[in-house]
Amino acid sequence: MPEKFKAILISRDADKKQSVEVTELSEADLMEGDVTVSVEYTTVNYKDGLAITGKAPVVRRFPMIPGVDFAGTVLASSHPDFTAGDKVILNGWGVGETHYGAYAQRARVKGDWLVPLPDGLTARDAMAIGTAGYTAMLCVMALERHAIGPERGPVIVTGAAGGVGTVAVSLLSKLGYQVIASTGRPEEADFLKGLGAAEIITRDELSGPAKPLGKERWAGGIDAVGSHTLANVLSMTSYGGAVAACGLAGGMDLPASVMPFILRGVSLLGIDSVMAPKPLRIEAWHRLANDLDRDKIAMLSRTIRFDQIIGSTRAIVEGKIRGRVVVDVSE
Repeated sequence: MPEKFKAILISRDADKKQSVEVTELSEADLMEGDVTVSVEYTTVNYKDGLAITGKAPVVRRFPMIPGVDFAGTVLASSHPDFTAGDKVILNGWGVGETHYGAYAQRARVKGDWLVPLPDGLTARDAMAIGTAGYTAMLCVMALERHAIGPERGPVIVTGAAGGVGTVAVSLLSKLGYQVIASTGRPEEADFLKGLGAAEIITRDELSGPAKPLGKERWAGGIDAVGSHTLANVLSMTSYGGAVAACGLAGGMDLPASVMPFILRGVSLLGIDSVMAPKPLRIEAWHRLANDLDRDKIAMLSRTIRFDQIIGSTRAIVEGKIRGRVVVDVSE
């Protein structure tokens, strides 16, 4: 009999009613790819929560194994860049949406989607960072390319207690920025200050309708919320500043004015982590290995078992998750 492994499978019936179950599969059930990986760790991301709860049309092929990122060891490969025993990371590329994803103990994917695990990071470290942290690094790199350095002034991070936000606060503070953390959970203020935030503001300050132009309060920002929050952040960004936008937890709309763009020269930098080219991914992961404090990786993450994934994905959609949730796939 083929070796069986645990997997979470999302299915949909003829009436498009979605169901989620923990099941067992074999490697013969996996989709096409030139690298087979033993998945060691994965994470719980907001997108995974949307997929499992069905609250947004993340899954575009049924049945589907969800899970948008993993770290593990290559079992077999016909790709020239990888051989058995290599440690690898995967983020994005439609995995967990159109291609069987990380919520299984085995994955078969295209080698072009993988990046080597950087020296100095364990598989668990990589998933404590995860897609959220990798996205935060892409945001930091975009601000740097736009010449938004620490000398320009404070930088705001919205959704600061979430996955992207916690890593963004940690990275920016390590790089010398004065970080303003916006959160809807004031009880997390001490936690965020421990990650390096210099100032905490409440989500309510940014959640109402934005003025066309507000008082200039920060040189740049990393926004994972969207909607009114992003509009307010833009309206309060100083002349020549920039905001990296990477999320939509607060909504997909942007009820903003063009005035920050044409009167203050503010730039809105769109960040896509799913289809980012491989050289940019490798740069981001090497930067994370060098620029993210290992002690903060421990502070912003906790580990759960495989059988706790479904409950945790529901909690993340409800805004009940702090920082990063790492899944030990072997348990």
